[in-house]
Amino acid sequence: MSWLEALILGIIQGLTEFLPVSSSGHLEIGKALLGIDAEKSLMFTVAVHGATVLSTIIVFRKEIMELIAGFFRFQWNPETQYLLKIIVSMLPVGLVGLFLKEELEGLFNGNVNLVGFFLLITAFLLTLSHFAKPGERKITAKNAFLVGLAQALAVLPGISRSGATISTGLMLGIKREEIAKFSFLMVLIPILGENFLEILGGEMATATIGTTALLVGSLAAFISGLLACTWMLLLVKKGKLIWFALYCALLGIIAIIL
Repeated sequence: MSWLEALILGIIQGLTEFLPVSSSGHLEIGKALLGIDAEKSLMFTVAVHGATVLSTIIVFRKEIMELIAGFFRFQWNPETQYLLKIIVSMLPVGLVGLFLKEELEGLFNGNVNLVGFFLLITAFLLTLSHFAKPGERKITAKNAFLVGLAQALAVLPGISRSGATISTGLMLGIKREEIAKFSFLMVLIPILGENFLEILGGEMATATIGTTALLVGSLAAFISGLLACTWMLLLVKKGKLIWFALYCALLGIIAIIL
C-alpha cells in the first residue's frame, strides 16, 4: 500500500467513522477501487479505527475526565452510573467478538455486494429514526443494552455503528444530544481493547502494509475524525440524518449493481 492510498483510505475512515454511513463499508469499497488486498490490509483497518478513537477522546476530553473523576470518588454518583451503562452496552459486542471473531473477519474480504446490502440496512434504520417521535428520555441500563445490541450488529461491513446506535436510541425516545454523546463514548473501550489485543497477539505484521502507510493513514484518520465527530454532533441535534439514509441507499445500490 502506497502512502497516497493510505492517505485516501485514512480520510475515508476518519470522515465515515462518525457520520452514519459505515466506515468499514467505505473502507472495503475504497480498497476494492484501489485494488488493495482486503485480507492483507486488516492491520491498516485496525490502526485507522484506533486513530479515530483518539479523535473521540479529544472531542469528549472534558466529559471523559469528569467520568473518571466521579468514578474514583467511589460513590454511587451519576458518573459511576453512567460508566456502568457504558459497560452494559459493551456486553453484546464483547460476546460477538469472543465467539464470532474469525467468522466476522472473513466478511472483510472485499465483498462489495455484501457491503451494498448492509448499506441498505443502514439506510432503513436511519429512515426509521427520522420518523420517530422526538423523545426526552435519559439512558437507562435497559436501553443501554439495546443500543449495545445495535452496536454488535454494526460489526458487519456496511452497517454504520453510529447510524445503528443513534437510530436505536432515537427510536427508544432518548434525547438527541444524549444518545449522540453515549454513542461515541461507548465505542472507546471496545476498539482500544481490540487494538491492544491485536498488538499483543502480534497476529498482523506491518510488513504487508508498510510503516509509512500505517502512520500516514492513521494521522489522516485522526484529523478527519476530529472534524467529522464535531460535525456529527451538530447534525444529530438538528435531526438531519435522513440525508445520510438517502446517501447509504444510493451507495448500496451502486455497490450491488457495479
